[in-house]
Amino acid sequence: MSASANRDPSRIKSGTGFRRDMRCRLTRAGGAGYGRPWGTRGSAVPKLYWEDFAPGQATEYGPYEVTAEEIKAFAAEFDPQPMHLDEEAARASMVGGLCASGWHSCAIMMRIIADGFVLDSASMGATGCGEVKWLAPVRPGDRLRVRMQVIDKRASNSRPEMGFVNARLDMLNADDVRVMTLTPHFILGRRSPSAGDGEKAGA
Repeated sequence: MSASANRDPSRIKSGTGFRRDMRCRLTRAGGAGYGRPWGTRGSAVPKLYWEDFAPGQATEYGPYEVTAEEIKAFAAEFDPQPMHLDEEAARASMVGGLCASGWHSCAIMMRIIADGFVLDSASMGATGCGEVKWLAPVRPGDRLRVRMQVIDKRASNSRPEMGFVNARLDMLNADDVRVMTLTPHFILGRRSPSAGDGEKAGA
């Protein structure tokens, strides 16, 4: 089965499919750990600032339950490879069964940490990530959680109102299998901006 045979241009053009499915799931009462609906933020006043993150600190967020429907819907719009779209084709592939796109896994990780801390923090985005690795297939029915460990942090020399936090994010399933890892470089606002506080400084 070719990838093009599974791509439905009408779904992509109209914006239905994945986005509609996720809007329904995220606003459903009693959902599986999806948190607040799209387009909302956490508290009006951030609870977490750059000062609240320390090297070695470890926290865990989630869970998020993956469905076959969302795997196929995401793939149809963004990564239309057969192993993400069709059970039979997936069984014949090297992954041995339907699995989520790696980019879908990244989006799931982002959702988990958004609900876990980002939306309740003074987040200013990120400068990127050092690496992303997809270590095991994400399957329908997986309940995923993210374990975050702070690697290091530094203040900004030129922008005293912000600082940088380097972290490692591991996404695990219910069997504690690490399915993905990512090393982001977060930018966070500071609670008490001060250029001369003795913290490690950078650009």
